[in-house]
Amino acid sequence: MSEPVLQVRDAARAVEEEGLNRYHWKTLWSSMAGYAMDGLDLMVLSYVLSLVMKDLHLTSAQAGSISTITLMGSVLGGYLFGILADIYGRVRTFAYSILIFSVFTGLTAFVHNLFWFDVTRFIAGIGLGGEFGIGMTLVSEAWPKTHRSRATSVVAIGFQFGMIIALLCSMVFVPRFGWQSAFLIGALPALFAWWSRRNLEEPEIWRQRQARGHDKAFPLAKLFDSPRRAGITIGLVIMTSVQNFGFYGIMTWLPTMLAKQLGFSFNKSLTWTLVTILGMMTGILLFGQLSDRWGRKPSYLVFQFGSALIVWLFFHQSSPSVLLVLGFLMGFLVDGMMGGYGASMAEHYPTEARSTAENFIFNTGRAVGGFGPYVIGSLAMYHSLSWAMGLLSAIYILAALAVIFLVPESKHKALA
Repeated sequence: MSEPVLQVRDAARAVEEEGLNRYHWKTLWSSMAGYAMDGLDLMVLSYVLSLVMKDLHLTSAQAGSISTITLMGSVLGGYLFGILADIYGRVRTFAYSILIFSVFTGLTAFVHNLFWFDVTRFIAGIGLGGEFGIGMTLVSEAWPKTHRSRATSVVAIGFQFGMIIALLCSMVFVPRFGWQSAFLIGALPALFAWWSRRNLEEPEIWRQRQARGHDKAFPLAKLFDSPRRAGITIGLVIMTSVQNFGFYGIMTWLPTMLAKQLGFSFNKSLTWTLVTILGMMTGILLFGQLSDRWGRKPSYLVFQFGSALIVWLFFHQSSPSVLLVLGFLMGFLVDGMMGGYGASMAEHYPTEARSTAENFIFNTGRAVGGFGPYVIGSLAMYHSLSWAMGLLSAIYILAALAVIFLVPESKHKALA
């Protein structure tokens, strides 16, 4: 075995032997705060969009394009920052990505027409796109392998905390100060996340790779450098696409379905949303525990088949109390799998391409998932909205097949 490979394995072994310390917790909380910005950004726009439409005199098509443009920026930023993080370092690239997001989120509050609104949202999206993959890579490389999935699950619930922050901002500040206040306040947590990373060191395993010199291969090429790894990459893309397709489809259209088809009031829809978010957070944390104990494949299969069943059941109910209970369970299962992606993706790729893999795979899934609301809306034109959303059940079977045939078990695998 070559000396450079031994050095990297020694670095990974050192992480296992030293136990948890302040550095581990700092990487965890800063990464969690960064991913919270993703949830905050998504929900802030959702909550204030009607006010933005009125103030800027936008049509529904123009308003809808804002989310699409933000998503395009996020996908582009994810690809770009993932590669940069592998070449120049996780911490430095992380800080730049969140700073870009923070500045342009704040600037959105000062625009007065659609063109500049789209510009600031697109650039903010570029900064936002790097958050998931770099944060998950940083935590995966810093934490011991026996706690890896649990640690990345804590990062993953940052998204839900961001959603809650957005909800509180919309309830407390927007009625008093207008939609602009949501973007100004939304920039503050991002600045905190940037500040919290200033003194973080790069993971030892990445520094060891740097010490031996850059690998000449382009990081993205390593995701497809053998038939086996190409199959793993395709399998993980299918899994994250299903994850995002279901999440965006359900969170976008379910409140409308509850209001129009079942006559739910706004408060009832809001209650459902909060209960579902609680279910998501519980599912994510439990998935991290189960993944470290049972293994990655068994955990995913339980949640994927469970999601297929619960989604089908949910959209065949009409009782408010039953829907509330099933809403918690649906959030638990459908979004719970987010607790494992960071660790699972980290374990299948080498250090020099790990951040690229995390961001490429997840943001490709996000790009596919972004069509979820459109597909459901299109199907609902010819059938009921509940019928269209019930079809989401089938996509989780597709994800389960990807786990069975393409993605091998990687529980407690040492990083290379």
